[in-house]
Amino acid sequence: MNSVGESFSWPFQDTDWAGKLLVQGLINLIPIVGWIATFGWGLMLIDNYRAGRRELPPAGFHLGRGVGPFFVWVVWVIVFSIPSNLLRGAASANDSVGLSSLAGLVSLALGLLLGFLAPSIIHFTYRSGFAGGFDIGGIWAAATANPTNSIIAGILIWVATVIASFGILLCCVGFIFTGPYAAAIVAGIVTWFGSVTGSGGTAMTPSAPPAPPAPPTA
Repeated sequence: MNSVGESFSWPFQDTDWAGKLLVQGLINLIPIVGWIATFGWGLMLIDNYRAGRRELPPAGFHLGRGVGPFFVWVVWVIVFSIPSNLLRGAASANDSVGLSSLAGLVSLALGLLLGFLAPSIIHFTYRSGFAGGFDIGGIWAAATANPTNSIIAGILIWVATVIASFGILLCCVGFIFTGPYAAAIVAGIVTWFGSVTGSGGTAMTPSAPPAPPAPPTA
């Protein structure tokens, strides 16, 4: 992927893009299980993009690939929401406008920081699974090695979430397409981010079993 802008067009270069997005979108409507499946579908698309195939993966319940990145992202979101939630609780208990305003500022700041780190978090999870998603030192180093790339990728991931949310506004019917399309955009962004940061790596795969010992020779 030579340009991050290709993230928005490459999904449509699959001749069966409509059918795959439709089926994956229907799966994505299932709470939690469907979301995990779409996370896995997105990682499989990164596999395709890195191999030079502009082809969407088959739609399906890709839970094995999706469970790790899904829970990694949930943990990051929860951790980043704790400070502002504590401040909101204190503001409510003390009826403090100042604390409420501070909670809003902290929430905004941490949201921007999480958006800045998001490309690296997803990329490290793709490379090394659940453990990679919490490699805080590596994630921070990758994000700050070229802040401009992290900012561009983070903004475009935010744009992808806006596209997905737009489908919800259309009586949720549009979300059937915009949900998986947003996941495909993120896959392209992460592929580009890995290539420009020079940390492409490989996806985490199960280790092969050890070879059996050679038979004794006479």
